Amino acid sequence: MKKIVLGIIYFLGLSILAQAQYTQDNSVNNGELRLGFQLSPSVSWLSTDDKAINGNGSVVGMRLGMMGEYYFRENYALISGVNFAFNQGGTLLHEEGGNFWSKSELSDTALTALPGGVNLKYHIQYIEVPLGLKMRTKEFGYIRYFAEIPLFSLGVKVQARGDIKGTSRLDTERENIKKDVNLFNVNWGFGGGIHYALSEDTAFVGGLYYQQGVSDITDDSGIKIDGTQEKSKAVIQSITLRIGILF
Repeated sequence: MKKIVLGIIYFLGLSILAQAQYTQDNSVNNGELRLGFQLSPSVSWLSTDDKAINGNGSVVGMRLGMMGEYYFRENYALISGVNFAFNQGGTLLHEEGGNFWSKSELSDTALTALPGGVNLKYHIQYIEVPLGLKMRTKEFGYIRYFAEIPLFSLGVKVQARGDIKGTSRLDTERENIKKDVNLFNVNWGFGGGIHYALSEDTAFVGGLYYQQGVSDITDDSGIKIDGTQEKSKAVIQSITLRIGILF
């Protein structure tokens, strides 16, 4: 986690230096600030560093929110915003049994002793604040191409639900597992796409993004059937189809 924080601080430092250089350049009078919104479908899945806990399915979600771009050069911008990320997560197959959502009040006490081969599906909602660098080409007709890299994001958990499959009669859905999911989710990624000018001040944005989690979404409070603590690191990976409008 320290390396992640240092990386973000380093990126912010470069951004501040670039902005300082911009303000000293008399050839550019004012930076361009553009705001907009997005409604972007996503597909996410989970992976772990434990060979006995494997990803076994994805979930379809949505990112809805505001976008902001500040151009400190004609074709270079700092980007940020606020997103509501709905239904992020995926399914984990536990080859070993145990009590994996030990802090949550599940609907049946029998769910605290799950058998091996059980699937746990996570549905998590976050408020996300992204931060990144955007580079775009000159305009070709009505179109500009762009890339966003690096792109960091801090997610704050709002809600977490879970499904349990593979226990026969005890299969259940939409359990409240908020206490067993960590508050923060840090990820990095990259993406690219096009701006299509609809008018002089309005543009359609379309792009494809990949994001890789770097922080554990689970709090490691689970207990395996042999009595040992479940300490795997589970991260979210996702692909998002960006659909938005900039003004």
